[in-house]
Amino acid sequence: MINKLEMLIALSKEHHFGRAAESLGITQPTLSTGIRQLEDHLGVKLVQRGSRFGGFTPEGQRALVMARRIVSDARRLRDEMRFSHEGLSGQIRLAVIPTALTWASHLASRFNALHPNVGFSILSRNSQEILSRIEDLEADAGITYLDNEPLGRVASTPLYRETYTLICSETHPLAARTSISWSEIAGLKLCLLTPDMQNRRIINRNFMEAGLAPPSMIESNSTVVLVSNVVNGDWVTILPDDIAGFLTAGKPVRVIPLREGVSARMVGLVAQYQEPHTPVLQELFDVAHQIARTGE
Repeated sequence: MINKLEMLIALSKEHHFGRAAESLGITQPTLSTGIRQLEDHLGVKLVQRGSRFGGFTPEGQRALVMARRIVSDARRLRDEMRFSHEGLSGQIRLAVIPTALTWASHLASRFNALHPNVGFSILSRNSQEILSRIEDLEADAGITYLDNEPLGRVASTPLYRETYTLICSETHPLAARTSISWSEIAGLKLCLLTPDMQNRRIINRNFMEAGLAPPSMIESNSTVVLVSNVVNGDWVTILPDDIAGFLTAGKPVRVIPLREGVSARMVGLVAQYQEPHTPVLQELFDVAHQIARTGE
């Protein structure tokens, strides 16, 4: 039964029988048969079929909500039993906003040093994708903003407050400055994260508070691209101070703190709300809390 519920969840993610089957490592006929067997078992039609996937029926939508809950509980049971015999082991799938990747690396390294049988898969995603992946059981946890946009029903713990810096080349007219205000950025050649990134929406709000709406002529979902543009031209970008320090180390650029603006945003660890957490997730939260408390 669990494997058929996982088929339903995979189909909800891919909206395509072939891709859903591929994601599970099975054939499309096996997936189709499994869904039909689930429908026969429940006595209702779950999926609208034609020449292609046509969406879920109302009963299918309700079944999908329960399927996610059942599969999550089954995985938690498996982890509990494995912990009783092997201690902490397995793989943590962590989805992270791009500006927090250095913190994700720090958390994973600290955790693995304490528990070497636990590995990590770390993926860069925007804040909405992080919540979606957690809900769809495609990620075990995420690192994202806690106090800027609604999170829904998740467990969370703070890691750090995000503050912002301007990055420019060492030959830029602003390079000698020790700080800069948001209002002074008007007229500069800006490259920023794409609008689907919550960090960009925070930056836009800072500009709005300063009475500005400067255009960004180059946009990317990669912080590496932004810093590369600064290095290779007269562009400037805005990034949180931690990722800025990491990406600019050893490069011919200057990092200038931005003053004023909206209050610094809290970034932290989130996961599906469960009581109790699996042993691995509970330890992940404990390590995150320790890093936030000590700053190390």
